[in-house]
Amino acid sequence: MAAASAWAAGAPLQLHAPSPDWRDQVLYFVMTDRFADGDPANNDQGAGEYKPGDRTRYQGGDLRGLQQRLAYIRGLGATGVWITPPVANQWLDPAGHYTSYHGYWAENFKRLDPHLGTLDDYKALSHALHSQGMVLVQDIVVNHTGNFFGYSGWQRSDPALGYTPNTHTRPVPRPSQPPFDQNDPRDPAHRAAGIYHWTPDITDYTDPEQERRFQMGGLDDLATDNPVVRRALRESYGHWVREVGVDAFRVDTAFYVAPEYFTDFMRARDPLAPGLAEVARRTGRRDFFVFGEGFGIDRPGQDAQARKIESYVRGPRGEPRLPGMLNFPLYGALGDAFARGRPPAELGDRITRMLKVHSDPHRMVSFIDNHDVDRFLAGGSVAGLKQALLAMMTLPGVPVLYYGTEQGFTEPRASMFAAGWGSGGRDRYDTEAPLYRAIAEMTQLRRTHRVLSRGWPTVLHGNAATPGALAWRMDWRGPEAQRRKPAERQPVFVVFNTAESDTLLPALATGLPAGTVLEGLHGLEGRPADAVVGAGGLLTLRLPPRSGQVWRATARRAAPAVVATRVQLALAGGAVQRGDFEVSGTVSPAVPRLQLVVDGDLARALEVQPDASGRWQARVDTAAMVDPATEHSVVAWAEGQAVSAPRSFRVERMWQTVLDQPDPAGDDTGPPGAAYTYPTDPGWGENRQMDLRRVRVETAGGALRLHLGLHRITTPWSPPNGFDHVNFTVYIELPGVPGGATVMPLQNASLPGGMRWHLRLRAGGWSNALHGAEGASATNEGTPVTPSATLAVDRASNTVSFTLPAAALGRLPSLRGARIYVTTWDYDGGYRALGPEPRAYAMGGGREDGPRVMDESGVLTLP
Repeated sequence: MAAASAWAAGAPLQLHAPSPDWRDQVLYFVMTDRFADGDPANNDQGAGEYKPGDRTRYQGGDLRGLQQRLAYIRGLGATGVWITPPVANQWLDPAGHYTSYHGYWAENFKRLDPHLGTLDDYKALSHALHSQGMVLVQDIVVNHTGNFFGYSGWQRSDPALGYTPNTHTRPVPRPSQPPFDQNDPRDPAHRAAGIYHWTPDITDYTDPEQERRFQMGGLDDLATDNPVVRRALRESYGHWVREVGVDAFRVDTAFYVAPEYFTDFMRARDPLAPGLAEVARRTGRRDFFVFGEGFGIDRPGQDAQARKIESYVRGPRGEPRLPGMLNFPLYGALGDAFARGRPPAELGDRITRMLKVHSDPHRMVSFIDNHDVDRFLAGGSVAGLKQALLAMMTLPGVPVLYYGTEQGFTEPRASMFAAGWGSGGRDRYDTEAPLYRAIAEMTQLRRTHRVLSRGWPTVLHGNAATPGALAWRMDWRGPEAQRRKPAERQPVFVVFNTAESDTLLPALATGLPAGTVLEGLHGLEGRPADAVVGAGGLLTLRLPPRSGQVWRATARRAAPAVVATRVQLALAGGAVQRGDFEVSGTVSPAVPRLQLVVDGDLARALEVQPDASGRWQARVDTAAMVDPATEHSVVAWAEGQAVSAPRSFRVERMWQTVLDQPDPAGDDTGPPGAAYTYPTDPGWGENRQMDLRRVRVETAGGALRLHLGLHRITTPWSPPNGFDHVNFTVYIELPGVPGGATVMPLQNASLPGGMRWHLRLRAGGWSNALHGAEGASATNEGTPVTPSATLAVDRASNTVSFTLPAAALGRLPSLRGARIYVTTWDYDGGYRALGPEPRAYAMGGGREDGPRVMDESGVLTLP
């Protein structure tokens, strides 16, 4: 520990450093308690909060351990470390079931939590980072403290009525820091001070008053409109900039504070507690970066959440608020394209909208998973993860790597050190791990070619119907382009194939002169060969499965292929088809064969032989096309010679109801003979979200649609999928398909009735994952499958619907004889716990190892 040794020897610490160009940074986000244990002496503070191997308890990670692993982090190419809040916390929730190992339950915003070490340890970490040219990012909270009080029968007119203090919390019964210690409205002085909003939990996240003034998950909501609170928070967080040398803040739960608050937080002209921008300026940081969390994911084609996020960056008159925000809409689109098999055109549209909505897209902070959502690998493949990482590294925004991604973690809060929960009993700092090496190569690519971190993308192609090709071009713009040398101004092309088989990228309009040589810079499976732009600036590529490739235009020229072949194609029946249909066309004589390629899918391309005059015709199979809103594309391709202009079409297919089964009300009590009960938190209660009331099944050829009716759909935690407090796990046995599994992964159960599953759908408010049975076990969900289901919610009928295309179901001609088994439970980074007695967020009435099934449909056979 060089920094600690230097300090002990009396050498000055380098705590303050000029701000970097944030566009070029790559941050590594650690949950400090789970990353590295450098000082076992601080692990157990004697409150029952420390229990190695229990995911709800402290595990022992600390700041000293983090400092010891900086070389590991630098080896990934990360330029900075973002840590979870290090401030003193309420260690246990009121019931004693969960701990604040994560750091978001503050009791004192100016003290360091002793689990993490001492102030000297924090300064040593700052010195170590700055002496290596790295930055320190601290997670902060301005919306709330810990859960020191609640309400049982709240009345707006009198906050003292129904007020219930949580007097048994550890280590203190209330915050120890003034003015936050004034948290009892029964005390006239506390009530007059108005430090808190004195409100119960949010029940409706669409209500702006509740979002801004009520408690989130029992955490005491601060009155951030109160000047005293504002000053105290500015002074508290200015302390960490001055005393430790923090270079940036990430603001937790920013959406639950009015956006106008951050103008004061950043720029207040208060001589005693100035805004954070001024505090940082006085330490030599002229570009102090603060980015907020606004959990909002837009559906394809929409940008309401992105605009809400942008309102925290710029006000209605363009006035600055926060420098940046987490880019949740991009996170959602990256997962949809690379983990769930949605058409990549949706990601292309999100990129285009991102540039239009955000005033400074380069300061939006991008990520593919974090501590609040499923790991990418909980529902996606390693190949898809690499693609998502490469996309993040080649787009505007500050990329964030969540610790453990480079080691293939599937649990969101697992430990990196052997003694911690989820580590598998071994340290996880393998610098030779394939993902570690792959990420290091990507960060090197971004660092070497600054157009990837500072340039602007233009989306050139995106398959609109199925997994397939996606391409964008990165260019310099404006004055920055003029400052570049001519060789540096050349655009860079980023190309993906999200499908599991070869795909055709036809006639990509590069905007470059014919003959331009494209130099291969990077490929997920090795550097791609150089390519030459064809006539008209077009480039046609055959892309390998799950590939990601990057090329740079050069000043070199080569003779483009001479295109003597001409291919034409026409559709019979127009742009809307109601089944299989004919296409026909012509090709230059002497071309022996063509391939008819639908939606870029070369694995299922139809070989066509023209006649002697070059005329040809073929029939398009539409069995797998189930969504009438989807625009499909077909081309005729003479490989190595020419491709026709694409023709677009839609397919309207008839869905048929093949099964409609009611489910008894009130049978949501677990397996037969059990008497399970819901968690005690009032978010469940009479809502009984896990009470399955109806299963209706529709088919269209080999495609499947499930409509699952519930007692009630709720959204108290504002889930992006439109429902929460219930998780569906659906098992599907395909007719005539061998193999399969009987185990129900993570649910402590096996399928009933001799059923075997080939596909398993797990979907909740924040997740939507499809797995195949290969590799499935009691603790392994199986092999990720794409495309996953599309999801729709009808609040009026309390129905959640899932559509699985034939491509996900093996492209069977019919699903007659398929068997389906639907179960309900709940999921929060794992299936919720079960025990003899219910707890706030755990089921009761069963053994800890009992089946995680609250209600089930029985085995349903499709006629």
